[in-house]
Amino acid sequence: MINITVPKPDVTITKQDNPEMSNIYGFTDFHLIPRDKGGIFMFFNKNKELLFVGKARKLRPRIKKHFEDTVSPIKDHRDEVTRIEVCVIDDPVHREIYETFIVNESKAKYNIDKVFFR
Repeated sequence: MINITVPKPDVTITKQDNPEMSNIYGFTDFHLIPRDKGGIFMFFNKNKELLFVGKARKLRPRIKKHFEDTVSPIKDHRDEVTRIEVCVIDDPVHREIYETFIVNESKAKYNIDKVFFR
């Protein structure tokens, strides 16, 4: 049996209630997410339920795209996201493994690809 341990997040940002300056759905600390590093990201709601897991070669632009895209799986649920956790993972194979593992282990609500639990 393979033992996979989910890495601890390198960056965690939370949504502000009344942000003075924010163009990303209330996340004022969006600049803390690495721009040119690869990894995985997880979106959580206020009840700490995992909503979505994704991976990216460049984290900040990919996460931002989820809040702007019309084809994102969370496009109708963006307002639910209150916390974003980011884990920097350089190896693309490791990103793939972690994403698939977390989606299925934590039963991410809005992931439709790579799902084995439904």
